[in-house]
Amino acid sequence: MLDPVSPWPAVACLVLAVLTARLLVWKFGAPPSAGRYVSIDGLRGYLALAVLLHHACTWYFYARTGKWVPPPSNLYTHFGHSGVALFFMITGFLFFTKLLNSRKQGVDWTKLFISRALRLAPLYVFSIALLFVVVAALSGGALHEPPSQLVGGGAKWLGFTIFGMPDLNAVIDTRLINAGVTWSLPYEWLFYLSLPLLALLLGNVASVRFLVVGLAGVAGFVFLYSGLAYILAFGGGIVAALCVRHGGFTRFASRPAAALIVILALAATVRFFPTAHSVGPLVLLTISFSLIAGGNTLFGALAHPVSRVLGEMAYGIYLLHGIFLFAVFTFVIDRDGVARLTAVQHWGCVLLMLPPMLLACYGAFRLIELPAMQKSVPLTDWIRSRMA
Repeated sequence: MLDPVSPWPAVACLVLAVLTARLLVWKFGAPPSAGRYVSIDGLRGYLALAVLLHHACTWYFYARTGKWVPPPSNLYTHFGHSGVALFFMITGFLFFTKLLNSRKQGVDWTKLFISRALRLAPLYVFSIALLFVVVAALSGGALHEPPSQLVGGGAKWLGFTIFGMPDLNAVIDTRLINAGVTWSLPYEWLFYLSLPLLALLLGNVASVRFLVVGLAGVAGFVFLYSGLAYILAFGGGIVAALCVRHGGFTRFASRPAAALIVILALAATVRFFPTAHSVGPLVLLTISFSLIAGGNTLFGALAHPVSRVLGEMAYGIYLLHGIFLFAVFTFVIDRDGVARLTAVQHWGCVLLMLPPMLLACYGAFRLIELPAMQKSVPLTDWIRSRMA
């Protein structure tokens, strides 16, 4: 009998995801790689898939215990915890690199914040709209709380859940509809808001209004969030940004020996630490990430077109996989039925869900994310013209 925390379902899901992405590359072509951090682009998709595997395994035990807690497995726990920590390292790396590269000419803060809003908000709003639809379905289309309370709760969800993820319309544990993945986005936004102060440390002085924005970001970290481990994860990305500026480091990072170090460091993280929420695993993750940021492609895997197309869909996979899991385990199979599934049947449902979910995420990237990102420069110019 298959153990629900066996690594083999994860391997099967990974193979199926790669095959689905391969079909997308065959049909629509590979994303461009010129002028980009190709290894990081390739990494994103696998991190999003890791978070999906974490929540798929969590669902198995939630259906039997009613408790939404990490699964009893270092591997499946790290799929979620280390996956998000590495996402934060990517953010820290890319934006600290931007600050380092802009020390002479300065940072276009207006463009930066507009581009971030257009990158994150459109698909996020779409995902929350889906969450609202699920809430309506679970509520039978009836109102079960005062309209003012419902509107206020909906506003918190639309505000990137910076002020919480309240239950909506008396639907208990509304956050489980999307697996609560939005918890990480306030950290992302507060890091972005803190960038003008971080730039100040590099001698890049922003205007007063953006320094105020920077203070607001730091204040948000201090007063709203106490997840020190995840704040340190951004620091791991900053360390990587400093490392890759040295030719000796990038030359070593491109060697096969560096790929072995990446794999060993990740394996040690999973083997010796139950979570990523301490200094030890974060150091090991920083070592692995720094070598990948320095150009290591894990024997070419991260630079492959299949990896890059999965990377394009990473934000969609991250935001939408929880809704797909919830739909399968609530509407397709009722809660009582889910609790009776064997491990093979449970993971079989996840495998069946995976291809249509990836196709939906690819469509979301092409129809929602990409058009919004392409409007970054025109919108920035328009706002500047209105300000002038």
